[in-house]
Amino acid sequence: MVAWFASRRCGPIGVDLGSRSVKLLQFNGDCTRVVEAARWDLPAASGSQAEGRVAEIIQAIQHAREGRRFRGREAVFAVPSGDLFVQNFRVAQATGPELDKIVSAEASSRLPFAGQEAEIRYLEAADVRQGDVVRREVIVLACRRAIVETVLAVAEGTGLQPLAIDVPPAAILRCYCRQFRRDEDQQLPMMLVNVGAMHTAVVIARGADAMFVKYVDVGGQQLDQAVARSLKMSPADAAALRRHNGDRRADQRDPDVTRSIAEAVRPEVERLTGEISMCLRYYSVTFRGQPLSRIILGGGEASEGLVEWLGGHLDIPCELGDPLRAYDKPASTGRSTQWDVAAGLALREQN
Repeated sequence: MVAWFASRRCGPIGVDLGSRSVKLLQFNGDCTRVVEAARWDLPAASGSQAEGRVAEIIQAIQHAREGRRFRGREAVFAVPSGDLFVQNFRVAQATGPELDKIVSAEASSRLPFAGQEAEIRYLEAADVRQGDVVRREVIVLACRRAIVETVLAVAEGTGLQPLAIDVPPAAILRCYCRQFRRDEDQQLPMMLVNVGAMHTAVVIARGADAMFVKYVDVGGQQLDQAVARSLKMSPADAAALRRHNGDRRADQRDPDVTRSIAEAVRPEVERLTGEISMCLRYYSVTFRGQPLSRIILGGGEASEGLVEWLGGHLDIPCELGDPLRAYDKPASTGRSTQWDVAAGLALREQN
């Protein structure tokens, strides 16, 4: 086991800053047991993420920690998905500082905000052939510097010590890499789909190496709005209806309600399926490697129904993720798929 964890009774607290809730999770020192996991819902956003929203997030984290068994103050935070710019593109082959310079210049020209305001990081995917030239495929992840400062303000306001600020796609990949560690799993590419409250993250990886990342603007909010329009109810009531129906066992759900919800959200689910299909097409054309071995569906909006739909329409084995299945854990963790980002953050290794 990594020495960083071996010297501690507990790892850091993974803090997933979502648009609707905050989720905190912590493992013990050797990462065999979940020490604690807690979620706290945020008030409905009423506009921009200003000082008032920061105060709400701080308060939510404080509520989530209160009376719980979290240990220590060390934490790993994630940049909120809605504030993250992600794009795959190709650059000239280079290494070290030269590649840094090339990627930074290319990324600055593509960002939806000024380059001087940006924090830019990138992952190297693979060498790919473009015509007669071999180029380097990279995945750029960037956000405004002000977002990083906001996360630091949240950490300060909660009394937590930020060991790192990570990105959700990296946390998702880290989470599931812990489960699929056999040599054959490491060689087979897979797709991780995290359906969240506002967005869906799509990550294609081989082992621990990301090859493609994209965010799709389909999530719980869009599904709630579709139900609200179809059934002529408020978005809040639609969200409650979907949540309560989805949290019941299949044999306890009202068939009429289940059918009405499914018909209402179908256009959004079809749009999500189309976006994932385009991701698959990009992967197959760009990397021309092995076909995907599986799709793992996670995030707070993942469901068995969506697993069946995607598996049937994409013709790839699809399964519901369980980020905590390999660990001893408290009984009250709720819907298991919601913990993939927080778990990946809590598993981040520190040098």
